[in-house]
Amino acid sequence: MHLLKLSHFTLLLLTLILSSLVPTITIADSDTDSIVADLLSLQSQSKSGVIRLTDRLLRRILSLPTTSLRPFTFLIFFDAAHLHDKSELNLPSLKSEFSLVASSFISNNRDSSPHLLSTLFFFDLEFKDSQSSFAFFDVNTLPHIRLIDPDVKNPKDAPQIDLRDYSRLAESIAELIETKTKVSIGPINRPPMFSRKQITVCVVIVLICTPYAIKKIIAGGTLLHDYRLWLFGAVFVYFFSVSGAMFNIIRKMPMFIQDRNDPGKLVFFYQGSGMQLGAEGFAVGFLYTIVGLVLALVTHGVIKIRNVNVQRTLMVIALIVSFWAVGKVVHLDNWKTGYGIHGYWPSSWR
Repeated sequence: MHLLKLSHFTLLLLTLILSSLVPTITIADSDTDSIVADLLSLQSQSKSGVIRLTDRLLRRILSLPTTSLRPFTFLIFFDAAHLHDKSELNLPSLKSEFSLVASSFISNNRDSSPHLLSTLFFFDLEFKDSQSSFAFFDVNTLPHIRLIDPDVKNPKDAPQIDLRDYSRLAESIAELIETKTKVSIGPINRPPMFSRKQITVCVVIVLICTPYAIKKIIAGGTLLHDYRLWLFGAVFVYFFSVSGAMFNIIRKMPMFIQDRNDPGKLVFFYQGSGMQLGAEGFAVGFLYTIVGLVLALVTHGVIKIRNVNVQRTLMVIALIVSFWAVGKVVHLDNWKTGYGIHGYWPSSWR
């Protein structure tokens, strides 16, 4: 009889515990569903799919119970509008790449997998409006992007995305998300370089000018028949190739930056292998072009001089100029990267 009473008491106690937990779980699930629904609504209202994160919205997200996994992953782009004119930060371009990932994710999954839209959200956080959120994440420098997985209990521990690959940042973010969360972003839908109207206008102009151009080419009275144009073009292509101009265009590198220690001073040469300014590439390209032009003059001009003494003198001058130019390039590389170039004698000469 005593055992029977004990079992009844135990059952009553368990019933009370379970009944007290059910409303809590129901309320927690209701809060989660409400937040997800609000985020989906904000996502649909955004042109790019990036939601403006405020201190209040962040507090709602962080208020979700930590007893279970958060039902979604989110990325935060920390932005500061007053720093957009700082070319060395490249914030507008990085924000555009971030928005490109968000819009591609939504457009790729809206029809085929709409349920995935509630598993990943993209936010941008403006410093002027949400300074307390910046302080919460302990963000002191920009650019900065944070990826917060569902299993991260403390968002402060969330990893920061590496932003060194400026040229293909959208693809890098998409690959990182797919690796970390197994959520498919899909292909990055970059906008075309030229609009349909621009292409149409160009085609019409080409069609109109084609008969006139063919007539001039046949008559031999165009710039294409002038050897000086081809000479200049060859030098330009060589300079463009060795100066790293393509690198500067793709990564939108500035020609120079402002010195952080002295705002009134400009920096044309950046010490460190992680960044190259446009002025550095042009300086190196100019030195390489000197060597190339000297070599061209020697192989096409000096050999035609009949006086041997003049030939030898010009050859010595060409060697001196070439060694000087190459030495400057080596010195700049050593100063920038810290790596030196050393010569070694053959072991048989020692």
